[in-house]
Amino acid sequence: MDVLVIGGGINGVGIARDAAGRGLSVLLCEQYDLASGTSSASTKLIHGGLRYLEHLEFRLVRESLAEREVLLNIAPHIVWPLRFVLPHHRGLRPASVLRFGLFVYDHLGGNRRLPGARRLHLQHHPAGAPLKSMFTYGFEYSDCWVDDARLVVLNALDAEERGATILTHTAVAGARRNGRVWEVEIRASGAPPRTVRARALVNAAGPWVADVIEALGGHPPLDRLRLVKGSHIVVPRLYDGDHAYCFQGSDGRVVFAIPYECHYSLIGTTEVSFAGQPESTGVSFEERSYLCEAVSRYFEQLVVPEDAVWEYSGVRPLYDDEAGQSAEPGTLTRDYVLELDSPAGTPPLLNVFGGKITTYRRLAERALALLGPALGRQAGEWTQAAALPGGDIPNADFESFATATAARWPWLPRPLLHRLVRAYGTRVERIVGHAASLAELGRDFGGGLHEAELEYLVNVEWACSAEDVLWRRSKLGLHLQASGQRALGAWLSGGGAGAG
Repeated sequence: MDVLVIGGGINGVGIARDAAGRGLSVLLCEQYDLASGTSSASTKLIHGGLRYLEHLEFRLVRESLAEREVLLNIAPHIVWPLRFVLPHHRGLRPASVLRFGLFVYDHLGGNRRLPGARRLHLQHHPAGAPLKSMFTYGFEYSDCWVDDARLVVLNALDAEERGATILTHTAVAGARRNGRVWEVEIRASGAPPRTVRARALVNAAGPWVADVIEALGGHPPLDRLRLVKGSHIVVPRLYDGDHAYCFQGSDGRVVFAIPYECHYSLIGTTEVSFAGQPESTGVSFEERSYLCEAVSRYFEQLVVPEDAVWEYSGVRPLYDDEAGQSAEPGTLTRDYVLELDSPAGTPPLLNVFGGKITTYRRLAERALALLGPALGRQAGEWTQAAALPGGDIPNADFESFATATAARWPWLPRPLLHRLVRAYGTRVERIVGHAASLAELGRDFGGGLHEAELEYLVNVEWACSAEDVLWRRSKLGLHLQASGQRALGAWLSGGGAGAG
C-alpha cells in the first residue's frame, strides 16, 4: 500500500480521507474506537481562536477562519453558526481592546457569510438576563459549533468509500524500514498479529505521538512536546436562548458556556499540564471548581461542582516552539507541526504534533504535500469543496433540508427528526428508508434510539459498544435511562435483534 496512518482521531482520518481521494491506497489503524481520545473531548467549536490574536498568531487565526467557512459548506448538518456573547468585565481586558480584536477577527479570514460583531447593551438585551447586574454591556460575535466525534467518523467513512481500509481496535505493535518500504506489525483485538507493508507511515497518534516515535526506534522531541489536559463539565441548562457565552477569567483565559443537547449547558475548558497515560485522564476536583467559579462570576445562578451531570477531559499534544517547559499551558500555540523523517533512500515517517479540530483539513493537505515526493504522482488538492457524507445539502441550507425532511416523514416526532437530520444529513434516508411509522424503525431503546439507527451505526460506522453509540456516535448517554443502556449493551453483545 501507499500510506499507513496510525491514529483514528481527526488528524489521522483527515489525512486518510485526503490521501484516498488522491488515488493512493491507504490503511488506517486505530487502537481503540474512532475519536476515542482527544477528538471527542474538545469544546466542540469550529472557530478562529479569538484569544490567539493576543499571542500574535495571525496565520493560525486567518487559516482557522477560512476553514470555518469551508466546514460550514461541506458539513452543514454537523457544523452550524453560533453567536457568542462576551460581557465586558471592568478590570480585565479594556473594551477598546475587545472592540479592536473583534474588528480584526471579523476581517482577517476573508470572505465570510456569518454576521459580524456588534456591541450589546446587556441590561436591555435578552442575553443579559442571566448575568449579574454589574455587566452592563458587552459584545456579540460569530463562530461555529461542531459535533466533533461525528466529524471524525464522517471523515473515516468518506475515506473508506474512496478506497481506504479503516481498522478500529487494531494496534500498531511495531515497524521497521526495509529498503524503500515500512514493514508494520498490526494486531487486531482478538486476532494474531500480521505484517503489512507501506511506502509511507503517518504517526497521527495524538497524545500518544511520542510513544509511537519511541516504538519505531526514534527519539521524540520531549523537550518541545507538552501534554495539556482540557476538561469540561455538563450541567442542567443555565439560561434560555441559542447563544453561547465567552467569559474572561482573571488568569487571562476564557471559559465558554454553550447550549448542549437541548436540556444542558456545556462549560469548558481548563488547561493544565499533564503527565501520565492519556487514556487514564479524568476531571479533577480542582478543575470542576475552576469551571464553576469562572461562570459563577458572571451568572446570577451559582454553579457548583455537584451540578455536573457529566464530565469529560482530553489531552492535547502541543508543540512548544521555544522549548519553554516553564511556559503556562494557555500560552502554548494551538498550531500544528509536521515533522518529516525521511533519510535518503528510505520510506518516510511523518509525525503530527499539535493542531486543532478546525484546521484538520488544511493539516491533511500539507501532510500530503510533504509526502508527495516519496509517493510520486498523485491528484492534487480536492477536499475544500467535497461534501462529507450527509453534507451534500443543496446550497448548504440545513433549515430548508430539515423542513423538507419533516414533510416527507411527518410521523417522526420533531425532536427525533431534528437529531437524525443533524447527525446524518442526507443519509438519514439510509436509516428511515421506507418506514411509515416509529414501529417500523424497530425496537425502541429509549431516548429516541431505535433499532434501525443502531443497525446503521454497527454496520456502517464501526460502532461496537454501548459507549461507542452513546458517547461518540451520539450523546444519547445523557438521555437514555439505565435500563435502556443495559438493553443496548445486551443487544450489541448478543448480535442484534432478540438479544436482551
